[in-house]
Amino acid sequence: MRTGVWLMGARGSVATTSIVGALALRAGLTAPTGCVTELPELRGPALPAFTDLFLGGHDVVASPLTKRAEALAAAGVLPGRLVAALPEELAAVEDALRPAPTAGSQADRAAAVVRDLTDFRDRHRLDRVVVVNVSATEPVATPHPAHQDLAALRVALTGPEEVLPPSSLYAYAAFTAGCPYVDFTPSTGARLPALAELAAERGLPYAGHDGKTGETLVKSVLAPMFAMRHLAVRSWSGLNLLGGGDGANLADPAANAAKVASKQRVLGETLGYVPQGDTRIDHVEELGDFKTAWDLITFTGFLGTGMRMEFTWHGCDSALAAPLVLDLARLVAAAHAAGRRGPLAELAFFFKDPLDAPTHSLAEQWSLLRDFVAGLHRGGADEQPG
Repeated sequence: MRTGVWLMGARGSVATTSIVGALALRAGLTAPTGCVTELPELRGPALPAFTDLFLGGHDVVASPLTKRAEALAAAGVLPGRLVAALPEELAAVEDALRPAPTAGSQADRAAAVVRDLTDFRDRHRLDRVVVVNVSATEPVATPHPAHQDLAALRVALTGPEEVLPPSSLYAYAAFTAGCPYVDFTPSTGARLPALAELAAERGLPYAGHDGKTGETLVKSVLAPMFAMRHLAVRSWSGLNLLGGGDGANLADPAANAAKVASKQRVLGETLGYVPQGDTRIDHVEELGDFKTAWDLITFTGFLGTGMRMEFTWHGCDSALAAPLVLDLARLVAAAHAAGRRGPLAELAFFFKDPLDAPTHSLAEQWSLLRDFVAGLHRGGADEQPG
């Protein structure tokens, strides 16, 4: 199954790490560590092989992909030996990258994206293309009446007003081009009624939002533990220190607020109440592409005895996110091939704020994912939810 992976934000750290990783896996130069789809419970014939993935994308910057990869290698994110071993492969992906359209109305820009996606699919003779948003986090979108109705949205996009945020404009273009869409960020993306209508019209699946890679991953394991042991969580506070482009972007208060809301949702959904405390995100340039998070949890047990728990997470978000980006591209491509459409709630395992998720418990999400993939391997015979 020849599958295109079109990255929105293709020259960023997560996208560059995903590209180098996919090329290294295709060449047999690295192991699939971190790729959930390579676990025995999920591996199987329904998923496109790494050798069947073709990479392209858009970005607003024009830094050469090889230079971005070399910079990440120097920062300790990528092994330098892989970058050195893949010059021709990186050059081929560079040829597939396109500047993000900036001219004309939003309808004009969407049409330009559709042309790029269609050209990419035709040039490589692809069965399908999955569009994945790994660009910078946006502020929460300002509501607009056209968000509620597809016909009204199509008309509004032709005018001078910026009706959709970039992530949603890409979702609109992806669906228009017949491409499934994945939002790995907390941005609005496909979470608008008009875009859900478009996806249904075109028979397309989509997934999101906000990849679960670090602190929130730990929360999704610990919060169910407290709930199942009937322990009362009194407070849960977290401090996240980020470097790199992600940290710089989240220095903007509006983008920061969107990210924090996504990170906090797991507690209320899992515990059934919201404990005191909040999550704070600060930019520390010196950390580069690495992140450190400290969490303090206070809770009470039998007879009201007060207790506390602390944990520290230090990791590289790009290295944690990249295999999940590849996983999601493979899973969504397989879901599309099986005739799935609409939001893929079974992919909640990968997201902080998953669409239509029945649970935020990582263990329960894993069971849903495992059963979903088993159905794909059986030939998509499972019934379409809803």
